[in-house]
Amino acid sequence: MSRTANSAEKQQPSLKRALSLPLVTFYGLGNILGAGIYVLIGKVVAYAGIFAPVSFLVAALLACLSAFAYAELAARFPLSAGEAVYVQEGIGIRSVSALVGLLIILAGIVSAATILRGFTGYLQVFLPVHDAASLLVLVILLGGLAAWGISESVLVAAFITVIEIIGLLLIIGIAAPELALAQPVASDFSPLLEIGTWQGIFVGGFLAFYAFIGFEDMVNVAEEVQHPRRNLPRAILIALAVSSLLYFLVALAAVSSVPGEQLAASDAPLAFMYAYVTGREPVLITIISMFAVINGALIQIIMASRVCYGMSRKRWLPAVFAKVHTVTRTPVIATLSVALLVLIMALWLPLETLAKATSYFLLVVFSLINLSLWRLKRLGSHPAGVICVPYWVPITGFFASTIFVGIQLFLDLMA
Repeated sequence: MSRTANSAEKQQPSLKRALSLPLVTFYGLGNILGAGIYVLIGKVVAYAGIFAPVSFLVAALLACLSAFAYAELAARFPLSAGEAVYVQEGIGIRSVSALVGLLIILAGIVSAATILRGFTGYLQVFLPVHDAASLLVLVILLGGLAAWGISESVLVAAFITVIEIIGLLLIIGIAAPELALAQPVASDFSPLLEIGTWQGIFVGGFLAFYAFIGFEDMVNVAEEVQHPRRNLPRAILIALAVSSLLYFLVALAAVSSVPGEQLAASDAPLAFMYAYVTGREPVLITIISMFAVINGALIQIIMASRVCYGMSRKRWLPAVFAKVHTVTRTPVIATLSVALLVLIMALWLPLETLAKATSYFLLVVFSLINLSLWRLKRLGSHPAGVICVPYWVPITGFFASTIFVGIQLFLDLMA
């Protein structure tokens, strides 16, 4: 690289370290919660029936293994385009690293599109607006907010995350009497001995896994986190623990109080559940659900743009994506490009297809991330002050993610 190029790069404004531990935790939690439970609970119940809570436990276990790997790697390499950097450090093959980065960008774009497709279902409860029109307005607003500034974007996301949690607690609360009376999962374990039941649980778990994605996105704002080596691992594990508990309780509430066929048929499952149980119009929960899905889409757009930024700095993408606006201190071109692709995907593909595609992309990435950490550990590299997970964690995470992809691929081919 020439001296002039080096000088120009040094003069480029950097990203702003504005995210404290609470903010980055809410960033991750908002991404996880907004990414699936408000949209996909009915689809999971359609496959797993009363064992939908088990599907969520399977998905939580799978996510947890990779979350610990991410926690250590985030402390080792607190950089944007985290996954691509981790694979480069662990496996050392540039083309594979670039592919991982592109998969993460694609997963973020597809995930945001999935969430926004879910938003249109909730919007129809209030307003019979054409999907294309509502999606266009939403993407413009979210893209603009994401480009505005990281502090502003994440503060908005944190506020909405609190609303999301209140909404889920409301759903759990209204179903509590039915849950106490029915105890559907505990009443009869005999179906768990049947292969067909586990097939439904695993297919449901594959979809439910989509609801857990989001913790991995936290590493891609590493260059905007205060004290990232300390705060990022903590935030990842806190966000995943809280979301796992909420998901299990919501799934338990759903199968305890609502007929599965009706819940599966609803485009706004939690709104339907609220109306079914209370007999009232689901105005409040619908509004909360709409906020939730918007929040998830916003965070995915932020994440994907940061991966574009990080990969551009590594010369894996065109340099234009690394340009940071001098006022907003955000990668504006990368952000607007991601928003445009989100709009195209949201208009093109149905919700379930988008969710499955995202799960496939991320499970492949998780396999490579776990493999990378295992290889780094084999080299005996243990940086001081970095969380260190046992060897069996990345090994188990690698095999679990790989096997889960294989099982789901087999089931999809057999369907």
